[in-house]
Parts: sequence; structure tokens; C-alpha cells
Amino acid sequence: MRKKCMKKQWSFFLCIVLIVAMALSASGCNGSSENGGDKASAGQEQTDADAQSYSKEETGTDAQSDTPENTGADAQSDSQTGTEGNVLGEGNTQFNFTVVDQDGKETLFEIHTDKEIVGEALQDVGLIEGEEGEYGLFVKTVNGITADYDKDGVYWAFYVNDEYAAEGVDSTKITEGDTYAFKVE
Repeated sequence: MRKKCMKKQWSFFLCIVLIVAMALSASGCNGSSENGGDKASAGQEQTDADAQSYSKEETGTDAQSDTPENTGADAQSDSQTGTEGNVLGEGNTQFNFTVVDQDGKETLFEIHTDKEIVGEALQDVGLIEGEEGEYGLFVKTVNGITADYDKDGVYWAFYVNDEYAAEGVDSTKITEGDTYAFKVE
């Protein structure tokens, strides 16, 4: 009788531990802070600092184009420096495109095109390749880097203005001022 009681108590204890672990896991994955601030977490702030550091190392300039002090010709110079050598295509429409590989390395491109759809423009300049599927283009290769979910468990996620895209790259219209990215996830 005593063994049965101990077994029930032990089972109850394990259930409580699992519930607490699941709750902590879920709250850590929701991407928002409790105080309602603009940053999702301290990790996001660190990522932003790393991005500025990366930009400074790669281009030899400070990544401060968002600050009020860095306006006019300086901002224009900095934005061009970030994509120098990575200007692709020809056409009247221009947009910025970022590739973030599995190691977190960012490669910036300035795309020029006369196409109306992001996917068409990126395929036209040879930046993306994929397979047509039931839901549209399934992108497997971006900038020569392949991410195959079936083999590696990672895939290329498409972002518009730093937010996960609501549509696929092959149905997203190019909008002036929007930025587009593919990130390995």
C-alpha cells in the first residue's frame, strides 16, 4: 500500500516538473518581452550589436545610418558601401536583399529589375533556385548556398521588412521601400 502511494506521489511530481518545463519553454519562445518594449529580448539587442559590429568590420564604416547625426551624403555613402560590389541586375525598380546563412553571416545586395515579383527578380539575377511545388516555389538555394530540409533539417525562410513573409517569394510584389531577405532556419 505504501509503495502504491509513493508511486502516485512520484508520478504527480514528475507531471508537475514536466508542466513547469513546458511552460518555461513556451514562454521563452514567444519572442516578446513582458514589459512590452520594442526589443524582443536581450538576445535581440545582442544580435543588433553584432550586426553593427559586423557591418563596421566588413565595410570599414560605422553602421549608424539610422541615427539623426548620420544624414544626407554620409547616410547615402554608408548605404552604398554596404552593397558595394553586390549590385545586380538592370532596370528601373530597385530593392535591397539580404542573405543570412546558417552561420549568421549576412550578404547584402542591391537588386535592379523591371520585374514586378520579388521571386522573378531574384531568379533573373541568379540569386535563388528551387522547385515548383503545390504551394509555389520552394527555394532550396540562395546565393549558391543550399539548405535542404529533407537532408539537413534547415530551410530558407523568406522575410519582408524583417518579418516572416505572409506570401511566398514567387507571389510577393516588389514594393518601393521594402527590404527582402532569406535566412537559413
